[in-house]
Amino acid sequence: MCGIIGILGNAPAAPRLVEALKRLEYRGYDSAGVATLENGQIKRRRAAGKLANLERVLAEEPLAGITGIGHTRWATHGAPTTGNAHPHATDKVAIVHNGIIENFRALREELAKGGHKFASETDSEVIAHLITDYLDKGQSPEQAAISAVRRLDGAFGIAVLFAGHEDVLIGARKGSPLAVGIGDGEMFLGSDAIAVSPFTTRVMFLDEGDIAVLSRTSVKVLDASGKQAERKVHIFAGGAAAVEKGNHRHFMQKEIYEQPETTGRTITRYVNAFEERIEMPDFGGVDLNAESAVIIGCGTAHYAGRVAEYWLEQIAGLSVETDIASEFRYRKPAFGKNAFSVFVSQSGETADTLAALRYCKENGLKTLAVVNVPESTIWREADARLPTLAGPEIGVASTKAFTAQLSALAALTIAVGRARGAIDAKEESRLVRTLMETPRLIADALNAEPEIEKIALELSKARDVLYLGRGVHYPIALEGALKLKEISYIHAEGYAAGELKHGPIALIDEHTPVVVVAPHDALFEKTLSNMQEVNARGGKLVVITDARGAAEVADIAQHIILTPACDPFIAPLVYSIPIQLLAYFTAVHKGTDVDQPRNLAKSVTVE
Repeated sequence: MCGIIGILGNAPAAPRLVEALKRLEYRGYDSAGVATLENGQIKRRRAAGKLANLERVLAEEPLAGITGIGHTRWATHGAPTTGNAHPHATDKVAIVHNGIIENFRALREELAKGGHKFASETDSEVIAHLITDYLDKGQSPEQAAISAVRRLDGAFGIAVLFAGHEDVLIGARKGSPLAVGIGDGEMFLGSDAIAVSPFTTRVMFLDEGDIAVLSRTSVKVLDASGKQAERKVHIFAGGAAAVEKGNHRHFMQKEIYEQPETTGRTITRYVNAFEERIEMPDFGGVDLNAESAVIIGCGTAHYAGRVAEYWLEQIAGLSVETDIASEFRYRKPAFGKNAFSVFVSQSGETADTLAALRYCKENGLKTLAVVNVPESTIWREADARLPTLAGPEIGVASTKAFTAQLSALAALTIAVGRARGAIDAKEESRLVRTLMETPRLIADALNAEPEIEKIALELSKARDVLYLGRGVHYPIALEGALKLKEISYIHAEGYAAGELKHGPIALIDEHTPVVVVAPHDALFEKTLSNMQEVNARGGKLVVITDARGAAEVADIAQHIILTPACDPFIAPLVYSIPIQLLAYFTAVHKGTDVDQPRNLAKSVTVE
């Protein structure tokens, strides 16, 4: 989740680029850089570390030019060095990029064979060289950018500057938002409305798959099919909160849509994409080759831990116990001789989770914190930490923090599997490649929004809703029910699908919607039998599944939410998206306060 700004202006660009980047620094501060056109040539200034370092560089070596791009970065592929900082450039093209290019290795090898020389360890640099390659073949800047973007796999937001073209700036998005700011004889491009808000109140948001070709006086938008499209211009004159929400009705909706970025940002924190392996930080004495582990959290964080319990046992062969933080220390748990403990918290200040961490330390266990807020109390007191890099989460009901927690725990699972010898280098490589597909698949899952909104209207009339899932999707069913309860105030419960006939089936009638999380995996046939039991008793089935699963439930499901097919390992992340959207739109239809539901607080700092 990096910050992007582009300017086609009528005043010096560099100071304005820095001004915009200051508003985006929450999106990344490992490095920053700007590029402008001086007499038609690309000139760059970059610096590792926070934005103040770039300001010092610019003070010593100013940049002229009124056309430019800027970037503030969370290190993903490649260390946070000046050489890996954006913009990346050739003599013809400069680019800034947010996201993951899944096929960058194949593209890089192809371009290297054609004579291109690479100067960084990033996936992003391949974009600049790919566009340059098309320019070298005689294509125009617009044609070259389109040709290159069509070859990129992954989730990304991109801004492109061309040498010799003072009046051209091109942006493209797939799974990573971009906004166009429309000024008076000026145009701006940013990763969100905050970036362009210092310069204009008129903002156009690009849709998924759009490519925008900007001049100082016009914007041409091409949609995912290549056809010219119109996009609505929004007027933001209502203060900072309106700008921050952008074109979304609520912060929760905005944060749901940020998940291709936030999962990508977290995943690439732990992935060495060049070598296709996991690189973990110093573990402060935590032994990944332990005999057992305990995972502690509250609410949504607890459900993230329960997903990790399945992963760590099935993939890493590690014995795992999960518990709710508020219950954990009161049962005086017994620990194995060689165990470590994991604590999951968005805020890092959750009182019960902190108390559980201290209990484990008192009993000699090493502690590992999965935390979204650096320097929080849990962060400071843990022996080791895995940051989740979701960025600030405003909505009380957790969305992007949940999938960021899953992303970090998935990376941990692979690392533990290697440390214990449960998987070899080949399997690690496969799992890493699979994990890197997550942002793109989450972006694809968001395409189900129109159908989900319709289903939610019917769900909003229900008094009770059941959620079912099997295996690793049982915790996702629990999380789906929690989300619905939190923001719509409809009573909902999640169950392991196999438990249906052991009690919950008594609740099934024609007034009870049953939401089933059911990818077509090894457990699908067993889940199907549970769905048939619901159907036989008149229950209304809402099935979240892929195309293969949809074909098998078409005759019994009242509604199907189609989710992209994916590897079972990352399915919990992908299937989190429809359950979040279903809860969100149900609450919208009911007219509740989505971002600040009654009786709830973002961080529970009392027991």
